[in-house]
Amino acid sequence: MPEQTTYGVPSYKAADDEEYMNDAQLEHFRQILSNWKKQLLADMERTVHHMQDEATNFPDPNDRATQEEGFAIELRTRDRELKLIRKIDDSLKKIDSGDYGYCEGCGIEIGLRRLEARPTATKCIDCKTLDEQREKQTMV
Repeated sequence: MPEQTTYGVPSYKAADDEEYMNDAQLEHFRQILSNWKKQLLADMERTVHHMQDEATNFPDPNDRATQEEGFAIELRTRDRELKLIRKIDDSLKKIDSGDYGYCEGCGIEIGLRRLEARPTATKCIDCKTLDEQREKQTMV
């Protein structure tokens, strides 16, 4: 079975007696976050070039509308990715400050597997679940 990777970084194999969020783990997540950010920035750059290259003033209003709708969808996607880049930057700052990997809600360890699945996670699964349940209750 091939080794699992997250943004080109192999999954972290922690030793049984390994301290949580030691230097090796922090560097592991720094690499994941940095690779992810580079990928998102490259996607944004490709979008800019694509839009410049494909920008055509179609005489047919339907063709022009189709092109504009496609550009609007791409821009909404890039806007979401820009927000994600901000979360990645926040996570990198937490690595530098020593706060990465600990729940903002209760202070316990978020866990290596959860962080590999969602490197920008700021809450443990229990606190996140409670937040989602509260959100559902306020929507009803």
